[in-house]
Amino acid sequence: MRQFIYLCFLISFLITPVLGQQSADHRVIVIMTDGFRWQEVFGGMDSSIVKVKRFHHGDSARLIKQYWAPDAATRREKLLPFFWNTLAKQGQIHGNRNQGSRVNVANPYWFSYPGYSELLTGQVDTAVNSNEYKPNPHTNFFEYLNGLPNYKESVAAFGAWDAFDRILNEKRAGFPVVNAFDVYQEYVKTKDSELLSRMTKDSFRAFGDAEVLDGFMHVQAMDYLKNLKPKALFISYGETDEFAHEGHYGHYLNAAHQFDAWLAEIWNFVETDPTYKGKTTLLITTDHGRGDKIKSEWTSHGEKVKDCHEIWYAMLGANIPALGEVKMAEQVYQKDLIHIVADKMGIPFKSQVK
Repeated sequence: MRQFIYLCFLISFLITPVLGQQSADHRVIVIMTDGFRWQEVFGGMDSSIVKVKRFHHGDSARLIKQYWAPDAATRREKLLPFFWNTLAKQGQIHGNRNQGSRVNVANPYWFSYPGYSELLTGQVDTAVNSNEYKPNPHTNFFEYLNGLPNYKESVAAFGAWDAFDRILNEKRAGFPVVNAFDVYQEYVKTKDSELLSRMTKDSFRAFGDAEVLDGFMHVQAMDYLKNLKPKALFISYGETDEFAHEGHYGHYLNAAHQFDAWLAEIWNFVETDPTYKGKTTLLITTDHGRGDKIKSEWTSHGEKVKDCHEIWYAMLGANIPALGEVKMAEQVYQKDLIHIVADKMGIPFKSQVK
């Protein structure tokens, strides 16, 4: 027994410095796109949706030419080439329920604020039940990182939607949360920050004042990534959700296709920059699903849409085994994902109420 106890102590002693060293320069980027269905991730364009006139808006011929193929593998590759040509070979993708991989939200509401809160805090609070909810009382993963000496003042978040100030509780968390039409130049001064701020301020407000077009948010996030090189970065895109709510399937598919291209840009930078190469873990996911059993409900989500709790996630980079598309029985919840990332970094994250 004494030998066994000594062996356990020795293993613990040897592993602990490795974990500490691992987290010292381990970098993380969490990337989300709002309300993007697992059905398109794994099956590409849905022909039963695109053939409906009110959903294709007279653009069905172009959509079919661009995204259609008889088999799902080719369709999904047309829609998401980075996912299926790079990510699936170098990382892992979960959530194809047809293959037994089940990924669900655990919160009972199935819409955005509760979903982002669940993902970022790694737990569910049923009191978080509105998109207008107050600043999040629960500490989040990025806030936790910002409190560690190795990550202090090297954490940032970018979001198309203005709710991230509250979801991440920017005032308490103490790191920049640049969302919607925030003035980027007020957070950082780079060669292009003034121009990016002006362009964003004067851009077409397709979704009102609450959400900026993804392109403007993305170029700001990339500018920050390339110039300030944070150790921890959160990015959230919104157009997949907005165009789905509008019932415009073509715009929804195009937004997903563009999201895939932006993922490729982020990954290419990470893999070629010495600061990030070999040290960076990416988590890619969504906040909720959308309807599918009743096809007309693909535009919607929430408690009354019975299958929109079904989501997906992907991982790529440092310490992520190349499993490809996961084809085995599993049940993973949204609240588990940030803990998976923390484990890969050797960091014992647990949310608290403050």
